[in-house]
Amino acid sequence: MDGEFDKERFLKEFGGDYGYPNAPHNIDQIRANDFKRLNDVVYLDHAGATLYSESQMQDVFMDLSSTLYGNPHSQSSCSVTTSDIVGEVRQQVLSFFNASPKEYKCIFTSGATSSLKLVGETFPWSRESNYMYTMENHNSVLGIREYALRQGAAAIAVDIEDITESDAMSGKKSGIKIVPHTVQRRGEADCGKIDETSETYNLFAFPSECNFSGLRFNLDLVNSIKEGSCQIPGTFPTHSGHWMVLIDAAKGSSTCPPDLSKYKADFVVVSFYKLFGYPTGIGALIARNGTVAASIADIDFYQRRDGVEEFFEDGTVSFLSIASLHHGFKVLNTLTMPAISRHTSSLSSYVRNALLKLRHENGNFVCTLYGINDNEALFDSIGPVISFNLKRPDGSWFGYREVEKLASLSNIQLRTGCFCNPGACAKHLGLSHSDLVSNIEAGHVCWDDHDILNGKPTGAVRVSFGYMSTFEDAMKLLKFIKSSFVPQMTHNIPGDIPYSATEGIERTSRYFLKSITVYPIKSCAGFSVGSWPLSNTGLLHDREWLLKSFSGEILTQKKVPEMGLISTLVDLKLGLLIVESPRCKEKMQIELASAQCIGKREVMEIHSRRYEVGGYWNEIDIWFSNAVGRPCTLVRSYAVQNQTRSNREQCIVGMCRDFETRLNFVNEAQFLLLLEESVSDLNNRIRSKLRNSSLNQPAEVNPMRFRPNIVVSGGKPYAEDGWKILKIGESNFKSLGGCNRCHMINMTSTAGTVQRSNEPLATLASYRRLKGKIYFGILLRLCDFIDQDAWISVGQEVIPNTD
Repeated sequence: MDGEFDKERFLKEFGGDYGYPNAPHNIDQIRANDFKRLNDVVYLDHAGATLYSESQMQDVFMDLSSTLYGNPHSQSSCSVTTSDIVGEVRQQVLSFFNASPKEYKCIFTSGATSSLKLVGETFPWSRESNYMYTMENHNSVLGIREYALRQGAAAIAVDIEDITESDAMSGKKSGIKIVPHTVQRRGEADCGKIDETSETYNLFAFPSECNFSGLRFNLDLVNSIKEGSCQIPGTFPTHSGHWMVLIDAAKGSSTCPPDLSKYKADFVVVSFYKLFGYPTGIGALIARNGTVAASIADIDFYQRRDGVEEFFEDGTVSFLSIASLHHGFKVLNTLTMPAISRHTSSLSSYVRNALLKLRHENGNFVCTLYGINDNEALFDSIGPVISFNLKRPDGSWFGYREVEKLASLSNIQLRTGCFCNPGACAKHLGLSHSDLVSNIEAGHVCWDDHDILNGKPTGAVRVSFGYMSTFEDAMKLLKFIKSSFVPQMTHNIPGDIPYSATEGIERTSRYFLKSITVYPIKSCAGFSVGSWPLSNTGLLHDREWLLKSFSGEILTQKKVPEMGLISTLVDLKLGLLIVESPRCKEKMQIELASAQCIGKREVMEIHSRRYEVGGYWNEIDIWFSNAVGRPCTLVRSYAVQNQTRSNREQCIVGMCRDFETRLNFVNEAQFLLLLEESVSDLNNRIRSKLRNSSLNQPAEVNPMRFRPNIVVSGGKPYAEDGWKILKIGESNFKSLGGCNRCHMINMTSTAGTVQRSNEPLATLASYRRLKGKIYFGILLRLCDFIDQDAWISVGQEVIPNTD
């Protein structure tokens, strides 16, 4: 893809809609002046939260630093100033939705979820009421169901279908059919005696735009529901009582807010950070005046009806946040919402069309998009949201977590999963009820790595555009997808290409043990030695300690990078573990004997493994708390080192892939081995990559970045991938396969500070990826039980066997 050529073609097709040609500043100027912090980052999660502009924040700061705002519940001049701005912003919100203040009230809340909760709490539910909601709804909308069921109402999820009938007089006429799913009703509800004279109220809820697929619902649905013109199969009582309509506009309002002068919805909810990024924690419920009256059975209320907003608002509103909304609306009004809608639609349409054209070499499509074939009569259009999954040439799926991890390495921020919209997720992915139950039984929960179960995706990849998105953002996304998921994999990765050249015992190359490193405390720095004893858990004292928070969370460099600044040393002669930190003036010396341990040993479970552990005196915990900058405790694993064969299976220890293997606090295996030549090849690739880019990153990666226990030299790069068994001195080791790498290898400690980059993981991902995992180095376990003194030493020959 040639960027300039593609942009020229893009502008030829979308130039009238893209970039705000009639605004004071075009898109390139907006990005250059107001979003400098993006730099090389491609931000494509505007459906989750859009970004605030720098000029917007400057205006907020100037406002708050020059205006005295007081508590509005007073009569002082600064309180009046606050009341005035709150009133002005209420009107600004209503104007945004083209809602007349004679018909609607703006009630400020802490967000869309809070607004929906307010509807659920105050709605006049009865045993005759129905709460009906489309399958495509956010979890927050589904939450209203609990309030309805609690009061004895029925709750029904529905699908909406278009029906077009032939009419002899007028040809064809279109209508809407509602297809209900199972009616839910609570056996015993917390409602009192039914008032036979009271009117029954029902509620219908749908989103203006689905946050999963981007489909924009036809807002004529509002009138169809309120007029009772929808068809429902069977004997469902659709015309019983008065129907009210709720629109979840949290997503749709960022580009196409509902026009309440045309579509008289009773409730509309909005979160302002989705419109202009700041402030967060503030939203609104737009409620129709008659609706509000129906929601309150309080005679006193009617005497002060003009203060309906304050009646629903919880105490003092967040008046400084409300004052800040004015500056966000200023940004949108300058660009205009129709221009924002056209701009974002041009980008999403371009990317959507490009993804649909992508094919593998065998002709199979790369991308499956969701929502693009839905009925046009039901959905006005599709918003600037693209949800999709990617396929391999053989038709199997790439996991969405793999896409997300690789995108992050390319500085592309997107979203994966079901996006808190389980109904739309199941509907578009074709997941049946039994599929969902099976996934739950397999342990799948939100944000886990179970992205493919039983051959089906459990979620999707979502990219969404905002008013400040650019063509360059779209092109970087497309280039990333094409380079990462369209080419055939042709690199030596475990299980990918047979190792015929290295079958059996290697006789053409000789290998030698180059270095040995021990890491006594999990995730802290290790120390190198010339020789070291082996134990039945690996290298003696390797990963024998860990740090955990007071809540029980295991601390690692992924969440606490400062752990990499803690240096460690085990002195076998003195019987001490010695630790240092730039944050602590004194070294900490811990006896290897158990004299400093306190209390009883206890059983601790980590990643389904059970360990017998013990803690230390308070002074040791205080030292480590200072070293990492948060309260923590030091814990030691007590796997008995002199255990005999007869009692080894009785010890409470961890297990790895081989059920007889004993582990300390390692993630997968007793040892990690790297081949020096593999590291050299990686460095060559990084240097070549950086020569052709403007990135300012170190071009050399030290083997210690990967935290290996054993580094071997000799032979060809990646020869270790094919090793099955290897011998070092008199000890035999078995390969458990490749080591799946994570972002932790992208962190380095320099001059007492921790720095992050995209390397070396980004380069490894380009040629060492297989089925969602990035391999580098191999995992080992001891083949022999250590009954006597066994050591390995630098310089010993390493004899691999690939049989």
